[in-house]
Amino acid sequence: MPNRDKYKVGLVQMSMGTDLDANLKKAVELVEEAAGKGAKIVCLPEMFRSQYFCQKEDADLFDLAEPIDGPSVAALSKVADARNVSVIAPIFEERALGLYHNSLVVVKPGEPVAGVYRKMHIPDDPAYYEKFYFTPGDMGFKNFDTEVGRIGTLICWDQWYPEGARLTALRGAQILFYPTAIGWHPYEKDKYGDQQRDAWRTIQRSHSIANGVYVAGVNRCGHEVFVENTAGIQFWGSTFLSDPFGVIIAEGSIDKEEVVVGEVDPARIEEVRRGWPFLRDRRVDAYSEIEKRFID
Repeated sequence: MPNRDKYKVGLVQMSMGTDLDANLKKAVELVEEAAGKGAKIVCLPEMFRSQYFCQKEDADLFDLAEPIDGPSVAALSKVADARNVSVIAPIFEERALGLYHNSLVVVKPGEPVAGVYRKMHIPDDPAYYEKFYFTPGDMGFKNFDTEVGRIGTLICWDQWYPEGARLTALRGAQILFYPTAIGWHPYEKDKYGDQQRDAWRTIQRSHSIANGVYVAGVNRCGHEVFVENTAGIQFWGSTFLSDPFGVIIAEGSIDKEEVVVGEVDPARIEEVRRGWPFLRDRRVDAYSEIEKRFID
């Protein structure tokens, strides 16, 4: 039976410097802060251990990768055990020599590698050159059981795809976590910035509504100029938790490091799904063409 008790989740919004160990130390401290506020599941931002290096293509940057059971998971498993909290730890994964993924590890008390998800959708845009670094995920869309409830995990660019949210939600997740690294190109912020941030929030809130689940978008903040003589990326923070009808119930600032804590209430999922039974009314017999790239 699914858990029906309320529980809190902690969403860590942080900035990253050039020192990998300092970033990891800060992440551990913020996970501890979230646990101290009652969070039973804590999610860190996408690839929290380094600055967002995909602003350029450079083969030497593959040296930033680590194995699944590397230093990030080792450090976070200690705080998971000490504070009895599950942690979603996004990493730059070295799977094998020359094979890399944008991944996350679910760390549970007593179980350092309770689950792994590899980012399925890989972007390639100015200053987001991820196809150079990351092999697309080959594990499908995943759910993981924690002591307080079943969760689904996706990563950043995945958040724009309703198919990924739907398939993850259909596996029974009460909440979808999206660790993220998204922000503005400073030169276009004045013209497009509000639209871009609003679209990011709206698409994720729509996943809440369409699937009757909680959604957590967990973003980094700060202005990172990873390539000299460029404007870099101004990450827009705005970490949030939306309820199963898309209502924002907890939200962070645009530019400050903070721990956002919100409550997940399984009874709210039941309430919304009874009133708006989208899962009941799906025409599963009529969707086969969704597997096509385009319907000509």
